[in-house]
Amino acid sequence: MNKTVSYVPRGGVCSRLIEVEITPEGLVERVEFTGGCAGNTQGVAALAVGRRVEEVIALLEGIDCRGKGTSCPAQLAIALREASRD
Repeated sequence: MNKTVSYVPRGGVCSRLIEVEITPEGLVERVEFTGGCAGNTQGVAALAVGRRVEEVIALLEGIDCRGKGTSCPAQLAIALREASRD
């Protein structure tokens, strides 16, 4: 059965919620951002789907938005890291 995680982003990013669904094989099945820049978050979500969780984390962690020290993509990486620990 797939694992679904809801994550509340931190660090003052524009998105208010990130929901991710991960397959038992460790693939990102679905990503949905609530809030944020619609085109950007939809693009990040589309690029994450079908990839291994570890690959998405490596691609997105540390991305900065406007000097905030984080971003919506970086928050997705954190959400995936937390989801993979459980």
